[in-house]
Amino acid sequence: MPDQLNSISTIDGRYSKEAAILSNYFSESALMRYRVMVEVEYVIALSKEKKLVELPLINNKTQSSLRKIYQKFDSISARRIKKIETQTNHDVKAVEIFISEKLQKLNKSKLKPWVHFGLTSEDINNISYSMMWKDGIKNVYLDKLNAVIKAIKSLTSKHSKDAILSLTHGQPATPTTFGKEMAVFYNRLNKHYKKLKELELEGKISGATGTWAAHVCAYPEIDWLKFSKRLVKSFGLKHNPLTTQIESHDSLAEQYHLLSRVNSVLIDFSNDIWFYISRGILIQKKVGGETGSSTMPHKINPIHFENAEGNCGLGSALLIHLANKLTVSRLQRDLSGSTVIRNQGLALGYCVVALNNLIKGIGRIKINKHKSKDELNEHWEILAEAVQTILRKNGYPDAYEKIKELTRGESIDKSILQKIVSSLDISLNDKKRLMKLTPSSYTGLSSVLAKIR
Repeated sequence: MPDQLNSISTIDGRYSKEAAILSNYFSESALMRYRVMVEVEYVIALSKEKKLVELPLINNKTQSSLRKIYQKFDSISARRIKKIETQTNHDVKAVEIFISEKLQKLNKSKLKPWVHFGLTSEDINNISYSMMWKDGIKNVYLDKLNAVIKAIKSLTSKHSKDAILSLTHGQPATPTTFGKEMAVFYNRLNKHYKKLKELELEGKISGATGTWAAHVCAYPEIDWLKFSKRLVKSFGLKHNPLTTQIESHDSLAEQYHLLSRVNSVLIDFSNDIWFYISRGILIQKKVGGETGSSTMPHKINPIHFENAEGNCGLGSALLIHLANKLTVSRLQRDLSGSTVIRNQGLALGYCVVALNNLIKGIGRIKINKHKSKDELNEHWEILAEAVQTILRKNGYPDAYEKIKELTRGESIDKSILQKIVSSLDISLNDKKRLMKLTPSSYTGLSSVLAKIR
């Protein structure tokens, strides 16, 4: 665990406990482990090529021993690679040398020439970074996002019939239900969640400039396209046969953009909850020993939703830059993308911190039904829409203008509205319906919409 008080990033400092699980996928040690995995699996795959006669098939026992190099990768291994890198000034070359050392200890020195055979660093890196992202999303992020989605879904069912005043342009509009408003966010997030689970990341193994030139020169009789496709697929990735030295990162960028859209929805959600709390529509549960303000003892601030908003914004800023930068490279390759992609874990860290805060925040809110009802009863003018619509039904050509003149900018209560309705020349059934209408009952299909899945 890093020293929280001396860390520059809040992900490694203040929020280190929340983001620590991501270290398994995005730390420098994790990157080394993934790189070792790709290198080892590549050698094993080469040995299975019958036309590659100089490298006999590696038996199951030896394969198991080789795989233990990355399966039992630990801090000692990581420090050894880092020490080698101080001499090579090249991180992937340091991994190659580390594996060669391991082969020496396993008495398998004959395999050394096949480590990194015909490859460029990007062959190892693109697969490693994609697997890191894939595993981090699958094993951490999606679980957190799903927890938020489930919490919001619970609100849709629990409050499907709880009427609240909706605002457009910050002004009283028409009634809705809290459950229906939550269903909007549930639906948006659930669609993104499904897309995230379906998206495939791409990978490549094709040499210095994406032509398999070294491979073909050494073994022209081998179908290297087929070999690469099979190997890339074994890592859970889709093969991209057309690249420069680097894999284009278009599939990664698609996921980065999708996460930034999820963050936009979560910011929208956080803002709405913040306003509901500000209006008194929602109450936050008290937590013993907690302080809301250093000078105002009465306060319970919506800190979890504010925190989520801020961290979603930070996450999206990094994600969007990652998507924009990694899909652009000078000719075959430059190193500007290499220094950027190392931060994908940091971007995801901010997203995870945001999700954790939303889970906590949602767990603390409850609807204030008395306040909701009082707020609705202060605005009987919101039924003007219903009145003018019934007038249109009854053939009034200037229905909107008539009700607008009576209600726009006016403070209207129950008695005033019913007086207006009583004076209308409309059918008896329509008049009865309008006379029975209240701000709390004028919610349309809200209770039905809240339950749509």
